[in-house]
Amino acid sequence: MSDGQETESTNRPNAKYKLSNPDNRNVSEEGLVFYYNRERRLEKAPQAVQDLYKNKDTKNNRFSIFGPLLADKPRKMLFVSIIFLCAAILLLTFFGFFDTAYILEKNKIEINATVYEDSTIVVLRKIKNKTDAYSGAVDIAVSTVVQSPQEQFPVFTHRIFFTLENEEVYRFAVPFTSTEMIILLQNEINSIQIKFNPK
Repeated sequence: MSDGQETESTNRPNAKYKLSNPDNRNVSEEGLVFYYNRERRLEKAPQAVQDLYKNKDTKNNRFSIFGPLLADKPRKMLFVSIIFLCAAILLLTFFGFFDTAYILEKNKIEINATVYEDSTIVVLRKIKNKTDAYSGAVDIAVSTVVQSPQEQFPVFTHRIFFTLENEEVYRFAVPFTSTEMIILLQNEINSIQIKFNPK
């Protein structure tokens, strides 16, 4: 019986493999042989590959905000362009190129309007730009934008007084509405016209 078992085990084609050997069925994971070893493969790799992996490991350990932004030449150019555009926008804004306000004798004027029922509520905001800004009476005329010379259009007149305060807000109701209106502000020296769209 034992001779028959031995001949049967030796006659099998895979009898010599560890997986089919009954003596190795209970082998623990510690006895397993792993044929891929990254460290061993890197030892046999060329020096350039070893240096590449060393640099990669050191870069992964450090946290950097600007590292990915400046990794290559296109990213550097994009980053520099963004910084340049931001600086240009800040400078132009500081010098008033993007400012939508109007100036009346060194007073900055801003106009907002809201439609309420059949009238328009106009909010005029005055900000003093310089210490010698104008203070005194300002005549106001509000009208709709003229579409043709023959068309009749209403005109609303009002008078306000600029004081020496740095900032003032004036509100008044115009007894008509329109999608586009024009306001004229005038003092003894100068005048400005502002087009606005009530909301």
